[in-house]
Amino acid sequence: MFDIAGKRFLFLLISGVIILIGVISLAVFGLKPGIDFSSGSITTLSFEQEVDKDELEQELADLGYANASIERNRGGDFLIHTVELTIEEKAQLKENLAARFGTVNERGFESIDPVIARETARIAVIAVAVAAVGILLYITWAFRRMPKPFHYGTCAIVALVHDVLVVLGIFSILGALLGWEINLMFITGVLAVIGYSINNTVVVFDRIRENLRKGMSPDFEVVVNNSLVETLSRSLNTSLTTIFVVLALLLFVGASIQNFTMVLLIGIVAGTYSSLCIAPTLLIVWESGEWGRLVPLPRAKAKGV
Repeated sequence: MFDIAGKRFLFLLISGVIILIGVISLAVFGLKPGIDFSSGSITTLSFEQEVDKDELEQELADLGYANASIERNRGGDFLIHTVELTIEEKAQLKENLAARFGTVNERGFESIDPVIARETARIAVIAVAVAAVGILLYITWAFRRMPKPFHYGTCAIVALVHDVLVVLGIFSILGALLGWEINLMFITGVLAVIGYSINNTVVVFDRIRENLRKGMSPDFEVVVNNSLVETLSRSLNTSLTTIFVVLALLLFVGASIQNFTMVLLIGIVAGTYSSLCIAPTLLIVWESGEWGRLVPLPRAKAKGV
């Protein structure tokens, strides 16, 4: 039988290292806000002749858009994020680019003012916070007949925070390296990951509850490990089939839902890991009072030493 519970400190260490890297990236690079959160305009343009991204950036700088960011989608179109443009300014920009690079085709244009961007960011934070609090209350209530039901809810929330931090850290790195921005599709993906992850966690917790009621073993670690082994194939198979669907969306649908599919892909992997290796093992750590092994503190010296 797999000894998943016995390797709990290894799993927690791996997660700690990954999250630390992500937090460092967030502190150094932050997240690159898209138009939904930063205001401005995104103009999607295509050129009949081949245009180099560096040349386009230089031309935009020469035209007064030095802070413009450029991203190229799989169709070869350029997504140009600038300050908010009026219709006249957009037309002038296209005319200037056409004079430099030849025929320009507009594929799309959207603009968000600063007030709407701030309100969108505020609502997004509230949505994630409300989801987390709701999940904590629901799991605590669902396991109310178990000893220490609050432990189950808290460990589930810790696992969710783990998943969200992994997603944020990886997107911070992608933003720094590839210029990926976060938008409303990103928030939608995070909420979907929260729902998916908590589903897997509840399945494991429910099996722990059943085995405790059956009196499988007086040792809580043994009960948790047996429950993990019993739900392992179900969790892995469900996640694997979901990943196949998400990969198909990522490869064939295109840039319009790129953020959503990438968040799902990262979140499903992180959520499967946390539901099997983080939330249940934290229950053992809490039950056994092993917090000191997670953050070892120097012991006080004995008197006379």
